[in-house]
Amino acid sequence: MTVTFQKGMSRVSELNATQGSLLGFLHGGPKTGWELLQEVESGLSRFWNVTSSHVYRELRTLEDRGLVTAGDRGIRARVPFAITASGRQAFRAWITVAPGDEQIRFPLLVTLWFGRFLEPEVLDGFLAEARSEHMRRLALYRSVRQSPEDDPHRDAVIGFGIAYEKAIVEWLGSMDRKQDQEPAET
Repeated sequence: MTVTFQKGMSRVSELNATQGSLLGFLHGGPKTGWELLQEVESGLSRFWNVTSSHVYRELRTLEDRGLVTAGDRGIRARVPFAITASGRQAFRAWITVAPGDEQIRFPLLVTLWFGRFLEPEVLDGFLAEARSEHMRRLALYRSVRQSPEDDPHRDAVIGFGIAYEKAIVEWLGSMDRKQDQEPAET
């Protein structure tokens, strides 16, 4: 499937997840890069990792392709971007392509894999810190769920976040009971 952009032809597969997601966020109206980052941080950030430099780079790419247009500079030199008709067409084509497999990036699991090389109290500290962080995230998702938004798709993502964090907190709690008190290997 190909999508015609204002500045030439391109395959839908050339829209990466960040570009497609930015086009999706822009369906609600023009937003600056900062506003897009704030929207991601308000709930989606744990499922979609993006940096500010990545957002701005992708906005420039989308603009070069004619999928968004830049508005006039506003406060603090922030530039609002609006989705174009071609951008809407590209988003519709992109969102209909089946998403790829997920990849879990959980640094604690790498540390735990080699946990036999750590003193038990060091590993216990890592586990306690992780449990505290996941409890904080669980509270965040619960507060986001209480916000007055009537979008069942967004609610499904927040529901996943709640279930995921509850499972991680429970798993981390079970690790407290499983910790082996033998000295670390050297």
